[in-house]
Amino acid sequence: MSVKKIVLAYSGGLDTSVILKWLANEYGCPIIAYCADIGQKEDWDAVRAKGLATGGEKVIVSDLREEFVRDYIFPAFRANAIYEGSYLLGTSLARPLIAKEQVRLAALEGADAVSHGATGKGNDQVRFELSYMALNPKLGIIAPWRIWDLNSRQKLVAFAKEHDIPVPVTKKNPYSSDENLLHISFEGGILEDPWNEPDEDMFKLTVSPEKAPDKATYVEIDFEQGTPLAIDGERLSPVALMTRLNTLGGANGIGRLDMVENRFVGMKSRGVYETPGGTILRAAHRDLETITLDREVLGIRDSLVPRYSQLIYNGFWFSPEMRLLQRTMDDAQATVNGIVRLKLYKGNCVPVGRKSSNSLYSESFATFEEDEVYNQADATGFIRLNALRLRIQAHQRMK
Repeated sequence: MSVKKIVLAYSGGLDTSVILKWLANEYGCPIIAYCADIGQKEDWDAVRAKGLATGGEKVIVSDLREEFVRDYIFPAFRANAIYEGSYLLGTSLARPLIAKEQVRLAALEGADAVSHGATGKGNDQVRFELSYMALNPKLGIIAPWRIWDLNSRQKLVAFAKEHDIPVPVTKKNPYSSDENLLHISFEGGILEDPWNEPDEDMFKLTVSPEKAPDKATYVEIDFEQGTPLAIDGERLSPVALMTRLNTLGGANGIGRLDMVENRFVGMKSRGVYETPGGTILRAAHRDLETITLDREVLGIRDSLVPRYSQLIYNGFWFSPEMRLLQRTMDDAQATVNGIVRLKLYKGNCVPVGRKSSNSLYSESFATFEEDEVYNQADATGFIRLNALRLRIQAHQRMK
């Protein structure tokens, strides 16, 4: 492939640092190292300096935090997105945003190709490249892991040492991790054996439930049309709200997940996740829907959640089917307004109160006490009509 300029999705870690130098050597053209700030704890000055020292013509850090929460996390949580019943899609949601900004920078900088550090075994290569193609199919795509011969961590380290690139991965910290405002993930090292329990010192965002406070923490979250707006009555920006929930969840040992998931490319993969704020947010939102959504609307919406979540996981954020589903999910949220109170205690997040001006719950209908609004005798005909097909089948069997 002949290219004039490349924009590389760059993190400053081992893989993308080696890729930066390799691209410069292989293609002999200017390389722009692009970093997406989506809430990971990073010394951006050090990342800039390393990118320039490793061969980047320019290092660009884009602050995408507010957009990430507002336009990716919140829409997904309005839909209660969850993959395979457990994973809250922290990495999956970030990739289309990173790719979108990368495509924008390519146009701005006059680049004709983009590159990423995802391996040929993972999901991220699909998420990045589907996004590139959906947004600008004219861009060349360079995926070094699929074309070079540096096909192991040992070879990467050797290449890095040969070119004086600092190597951040050690035996003490052997994990591959991804961090943003929604979560942090861990893969590799001892986690490759699904029987091994994660080391406690691996976790960064949460205390262990055993070490969480002995006294429960209560928190109230306000929602408007399914979007969280305030915590304990204080209206917050999207980033401030997620940061507050992460702090509350982390302090109470909430949001740890250890699972073996099915990658889109076909293999199973073991990952460990910390999603403290997201775990609280989903529990609160789901609970508010119990009093604000019609039963049939809730049932249809819930039937779409697995498909919606799979589209995110598989990288189809910018697809027409995703746009259709997002509109459907958001339409269902028109009445999801109110406040949920939750009890946080030693890894548990339990809704204990909810109220809404759009509540469909009626104490006068639901009460066990005497009432004048529900004739219990009406249930006889209701039951007999619903049992009609069962009775017909039973008669047939009895013949």
